[in-house]
Amino acid sequence: MNGPLRRTVAAVAMVLCAAALPATPSATAAPAPAAADAQAQWIDRNTVIWKGAEHTAAQLESGAHGIRIRLTPGTLTPAERAAYPHLATYPAFTVDPRDRGLARTALRDRLLATQRRADGQRTTTGVQIPGVLDDLYGARARHAALGPVFHHGRPTLSVWAPTARTVALELDGRTVPMRREDATGIWRVQGTRDWAGKPYRYLVTVWAPTAGKTVTNKVTDPYSTALTADSARSLVTDLDDPKLAPAGWSQLTKPAAVPLRRARIQELQIRDFSVEDRTSRHPGQYLALTDRRSDGMRHLASLARSGTSYVHLLPAFDFATTPERRADQEHPGCDLASYAPDSDSQQDCVGKSAARDAYNWGYDPLHYTVPEGAYASDPEGPARTVEFRRMVQGLNGSGLRTVMDVVYNHTAASGQDPHSVLDRIVPGYYQRLLDDGGVATSTCCSGTAPEHTMMGKLVVDSVVTWAREYKVDGFRFDLMGHHPKANILAVRKALDALTPRKDGVDGKSIVLYGEGWNFGEAANDARFVQATQQNMAGTGIATFSDRARDAVRGGSPFDGDPGIQGFASGLYTDPNSSAGNGSRTEQRARLLHYQDLIKIGLTGNLADYTFTDTTGRRVKGSQLDYNGAPAGYAAAPGDALAYADAHDNETLYDALAYKLPRRTGAADRSRMQVLALATAALSQGPALSQAGSDLLRSKSLDRNSFDSGDWFNALHWNCADGNGFGRGLPPAADNKDKWPYAEPLLADPALRPGCAAISDTSAAYRDLLRIHTTEPAFGLATTARVQSALSFPLSGKDETPGIITMRLGNLVVVLNATPDRQDQTVRDLAGERYALHPVQAHGADRTTRTASYARSSGTFSVPARTAAVFRRG
Repeated sequence: MNGPLRRTVAAVAMVLCAAALPATPSATAAPAPAAADAQAQWIDRNTVIWKGAEHTAAQLESGAHGIRIRLTPGTLTPAERAAYPHLATYPAFTVDPRDRGLARTALRDRLLATQRRADGQRTTTGVQIPGVLDDLYGARARHAALGPVFHHGRPTLSVWAPTARTVALELDGRTVPMRREDATGIWRVQGTRDWAGKPYRYLVTVWAPTAGKTVTNKVTDPYSTALTADSARSLVTDLDDPKLAPAGWSQLTKPAAVPLRRARIQELQIRDFSVEDRTSRHPGQYLALTDRRSDGMRHLASLARSGTSYVHLLPAFDFATTPERRADQEHPGCDLASYAPDSDSQQDCVGKSAARDAYNWGYDPLHYTVPEGAYASDPEGPARTVEFRRMVQGLNGSGLRTVMDVVYNHTAASGQDPHSVLDRIVPGYYQRLLDDGGVATSTCCSGTAPEHTMMGKLVVDSVVTWAREYKVDGFRFDLMGHHPKANILAVRKALDALTPRKDGVDGKSIVLYGEGWNFGEAANDARFVQATQQNMAGTGIATFSDRARDAVRGGSPFDGDPGIQGFASGLYTDPNSSAGNGSRTEQRARLLHYQDLIKIGLTGNLADYTFTDTTGRRVKGSQLDYNGAPAGYAAAPGDALAYADAHDNETLYDALAYKLPRRTGAADRSRMQVLALATAALSQGPALSQAGSDLLRSKSLDRNSFDSGDWFNALHWNCADGNGFGRGLPPAADNKDKWPYAEPLLADPALRPGCAAISDTSAAYRDLLRIHTTEPAFGLATTARVQSALSFPLSGKDETPGIITMRLGNLVVVLNATPDRQDQTVRDLAGERYALHPVQAHGADRTTRTASYARSSGTFSVPARTAAVFRRG
């Protein structure tokens, strides 16, 4: 299974997706095919494609008015084939020119495709309509302003609902009619000044295929700018209202912009950050990131001074599964601290309140462009807007720019579910449908279709709003490979158009990166050119690279045996007892291949970088194998993002707990943690680490903690509180198969590090950041410059297993993952003056300080389990 496919397994359990619930109908209709039975697709005003039909005459039938649209056998144009490659082999039909004027009316009722087959049987199926809606309305609607827009204090509310029979506004307890624009399918109403701040919903009367009837949905605004608690109502809110701007907002001074290729990013969940920080005045809230004297903020500030440039916030938009009012949030009903470190009681107790507690990662979007209310001091109203802005100010004031994790690839629900917003306004449009009409769920929940004009517009408009109105400095796209490349490039273009004079922000300085995994119904560009790893190369938009990640940790996050080792976890050089590691010969061969993957990672995962691999071949990065895919795919540093751990799967400490031999002491575990982090921190291109990894953060071996509550997730900034290891067996839903491996580890007190190990790890990591920040050689801009400046002088058939030596300009980096001190002799450097980098020579790690260089022979001597950097001069 390749890396991207492994990531999809994590996605399956990442979010709680609500089950569909029926809506209250306002009218009934004649029976129709099942909701998922929609094998005909009306792709534009001229053409219908019908999977499984005979290539003979057919027709579209609409509603009770008896509209009939005649279809004759036809063929797809080259443009249609290009737009719908996954449908190109199905029978195509041409709409009779005499009936094309009926399309707009027909689309506002139940729509069926029917055909009398050669055997006399009548075949009927539902009709998918996104393509024809784009053709009829998209070109004009895509440029319209939606949601609440204020002009001289008067709001206009606009919603795109081309298939609705009627749309009205429910405002503050009364109903206000809305007017339809036939050319765009947009419904509008202009209000008065006193509408400002009032709650509203749309009353949308529309045919709902999943209900098999016409319904009147009471639904919030997809373009909401503010919400009441628990997202019950939208609020008529002007984000430019001075009352929503904290002091100093218009003159906000940001840290200097850092190019993406030099970015060092700390990934952070807002609640994790402070909920158990006794020094925070706002635990679990946005405002905790303004508490400059708290332990958490002091630590972030120290990382910023060392070279961390961005904090990447896990989803902070409005999501579906957390009660926003504190009075409604449940808490575990037991004394979690009273149980044994290997007990299953903690996870059982946490699980009983998980559905109604205050915790979720937030990958279940409800409203894309409103801050989540559970992190606000008051979820009722626009306080969350003010506090989100204050959070950005707090981070900027600590020397950190802000990245938002955005999740436009799916919604919390679809159909008539109460947590479905988009699909209850334009049923069957915003969600990506499979060939049979069912909603695609490969992303874990109801997938969206950014390839459709108005969903793509929503993505762009939402990102621009966060950038302009909240001064967010970057965006990380969840499952970006489910977006068209064109959609992500449209985001880039829209951001680039933002200027400080016009918009208050420099859009060109905003960084973009995402998960470019290739899987699901969109895989291999089946429907469009995807925003995947290889496709995004050369765009300046980075994708996470799983190549070096797997090589560093070893195996896969989804191995049945979690003890399979890698470069930084002792493969071959310090083997554990896992049978999954294979024979000694197999271990050696795999370790050497892992070293090649890490080398390409150190170059920025460049496709055209050439080097000698461990078999002695001269190869390009693209010729190096990664589970059947090219290991190197980047066109320039900045295309691939390096990391050793993130919120998905076990933390780095927990992965090493599974993989390192049990006899490994606390100091050596700390050193292997730093070594693993070094493979990303000292790479070309951007790098990310999960918050707390420099503090040996553990989630008690939980591999998927999205709903595991504060007990398993909270960060512990005070080393006296431990690192989170030994807080009980992790939740059974995603971890029970590993409990037999986990129990003896969690029960072992030697695996719960003390303050010395925790503080030493953090200090050593900060030294690596300082080296990266102060040395220009780590910020090379092109493949040619990397090829010229970076080499692996000891790579080849005689390479030592467990050691990587990299020459980079006037630097030499030695990564010694073995349990022994090692000498690396680079004969070409004999006579040159090298010394341990001053940051490490005067740094916190006494062991690293013993690294040395023999000028006469060009030999670098590096202690066991150490990342050492030497500088010439």
